[in-house]
Amino acid sequence: MGEGSLGSLSAVAAVGCAGAAVWLLGGRHFGARRARLLFAGGGAVGAGPPGRDRILGELARLRGRLGPEWWAPVAGVVLAVLGASVLPVFAGAVGVPLLRRARLARDARREQERRADAVIALCGALAGEVRAGRQPGGALLCAARDSGGLGDAQAAVLAAARFGGDVPGALAAAARQPGAEGLRGLAACWRVAVDQGAGLAAGLDRLDGALRAERDQRADLRAQLSGARATAVMLAGLPALGLLLGTAMGADPLRVLLHTGAGLGCLVIGGLLEGAGLWWALRIVRAAEAA
Repeated sequence: MGEGSLGSLSAVAAVGCAGAAVWLLGGRHFGARRARLLFAGGGAVGAGPPGRDRILGELARLRGRLGPEWWAPVAGVVLAVLGASVLPVFAGAVGVPLLRRARLARDARREQERRADAVIALCGALAGEVRAGRQPGGALLCAARDSGGLGDAQAAVLAAARFGGDVPGALAAAARQPGAEGLRGLAACWRVAVDQGAGLAAGLDRLDGALRAERDQRADLRAQLSGARATAVMLAGLPALGLLLGTAMGADPLRVLLHTGAGLGCLVIGGLLEGAGLWWALRIVRAAEAA
């Protein structure tokens, strides 16, 4: 590498070290200072200047608000400095909404799984309350508060149970929440128990067993597909590994890709093929999970 490349690498390393120091100061020392204030018993506690505390507090709040997708423009800036081109900056800016969409979809799937687990816990708790001798309405009130399986519709369902309303209808409406589909089975058990006098606890036990079996089946399928997903992600990272190897061998691949016509063409075509391949592989995995 030339002196310019070494200077760029030194500048990037300095910026990274400074960012890491600010990150650590904004989190670790800020939490330690709060602990000292908590256990000081009202006495004087040594602290830094007010301006420094305010800056560190703002940095800590900013770190909590920003998602991991904002590392894309940071990586773009680093590549722009190393490759002496503004194209990586634009690529990093374009990657922010795409990565944010992927993060939100992942968070939605986790919330859906958490709500499904809460519905299973609700069915089990409700069956236990009914067996203990409580009336269905009172049992639902206790079980819902302990499990939180009704989600955002908890107020409407509990109001129907408390004042003699349409509990199965309220449960069916609550089942429209992602991950709360098991509440449809609970509504059916409730309707059968009230209209035909069938045992509510026995129906809840069967529903709880069915929901647990379905959850275990999804977990098993997800475990079987984890290898395919990891392979797709690993293949997506191979171009970055190729750039690092080319740089280590002195080929300067960033200059070729960003400052020559053939390199730009290869970069555009390769990026499109990379994105299409990753999308197709993840689509196959998600289709298998949905099936």
